[in-house]
Amino acid sequence: MIQQNRIVLYIFLFILGPALIAGCAGPAATITTTSLPSAAPTAVFTPATVQDLKGAHVGVLGVWSGPELDSFMTVKAAWETKTGGSIDWEGTHDLPGTLAAGLQEGNPPDIAILPNPGLMQQLAGEEKLVALNTFMDMDQISRDYAPAWIDLGSYNNQLYAIFYKVSHKATVWYNPGAFMAAGYTVPKTWDDMTGLADRMVADGNTPFSITAPRSPAAGWALTDWISEIVLNNCGPELYDQWVAGEVPWTEVCIKQAFGLFNKLIHTDGYVLGGSQGILATTDAGGTYPLYADPPAAYMDYLASFGQGFIASQYPNLKAGDDYDFFTFPTMNPEYAGAITIGGDLVVMVKDTPAARSFMTFLAGAQAQETWIKLGGFTSVNRSVSTDTYPDPVAGEVAKALAEARVSRFGAGDMMPAALQRAWWKAMLDLVNDQNKLDSILDSLTDIAQNTK
Repeated sequence: MIQQNRIVLYIFLFILGPALIAGCAGPAATITTTSLPSAAPTAVFTPATVQDLKGAHVGVLGVWSGPELDSFMTVKAAWETKTGGSIDWEGTHDLPGTLAAGLQEGNPPDIAILPNPGLMQQLAGEEKLVALNTFMDMDQISRDYAPAWIDLGSYNNQLYAIFYKVSHKATVWYNPGAFMAAGYTVPKTWDDMTGLADRMVADGNTPFSITAPRSPAAGWALTDWISEIVLNNCGPELYDQWVAGEVPWTEVCIKQAFGLFNKLIHTDGYVLGGSQGILATTDAGGTYPLYADPPAAYMDYLASFGQGFIASQYPNLKAGDDYDFFTFPTMNPEYAGAITIGGDLVVMVKDTPAARSFMTFLAGAQAQETWIKLGGFTSVNRSVSTDTYPDPVAGEVAKALAEARVSRFGAGDMMPAALQRAWWKAMLDLVNDQNKLDSILDSLTDIAQNTK
């Protein structure tokens, strides 16, 4: 909880440059942050020469696919060209399971891209990760990353993870031109949004594109809905208690959040393809119906990396004019503007010169600016220039994150892996049968208590 609370003060304070730094200097100075040991002089990593790394291989495990993976391939190519080494990518829909199997067999990847800090803390506690402060320049890391991000990537005063890519998880994608043509306005509140949905259905249109494609991680996009509703409607204090397992999933406001989402997905005409559409459409494919002619759906709640999906599928669309997002509508005015966020953490599992080199490369501004220019990427590296963002939508994502009054990591990302997986499956059950809500919440409460 301490780390979560620090995020509220620090997240994205430095993204928008010196003005924000100056404006936040007072509060930042009051925060006590983890003091990590720097690498001893004999352990400081000197980047290998091209000759040293020529022919070397670095195995990288992650969940990226589609446009995200295409962008990563561009990033890794820059390192490969510079060093002569090779990055061997392994994609998986079940990263915890694949990584656990590799560790058990004695053949893990050199580097893994983890989807949440909870998994990092578990692996670090099991001594399965390499402490980055044993070879990285911690002075440079401290210049590049705000203390909250260093703390969140640490375990027992050792740095184990770099937050390479973060996302705004309160973005609802829409088609401004289609809205204007139909006379629709962007909803400001939940009631506005459901009222707009009713109007769309009356007009013969489909309001929402919602997806949870079948895979071992199916359901994660649906848990994002619940996380945002709980934070926005119940507030950060209850949210933190829920994440920590201090309140049952049957608590009144938590249950209300599930009920609101349950009603939305099971209202006739609200969701493209109904329950089967939710289960059969890819995450990227969920954005496409908004930009068909005529639109097959009008709103898609998906994290800010959704911009990469849209821009890749429709390269001729102009950001801000042809596609844009609005922030998840306000539910409780007391918590207006509360947003959930996500992040991809880079960790090192095997200690090799090539892995150290690639890890150091990913932590730096150059590797992150390369992806930013391709779209669908937001960095928390303070050395990344805000001028790097290629369009007004990407810039607005960074600005919205910087100005958020309340921010929290997506709830599932902070829960034990077993509970997170159970929640993913439970959301699929709810899509298939809306009458299972009570039994689902009872089951998740039991699992939460057993995994604390």
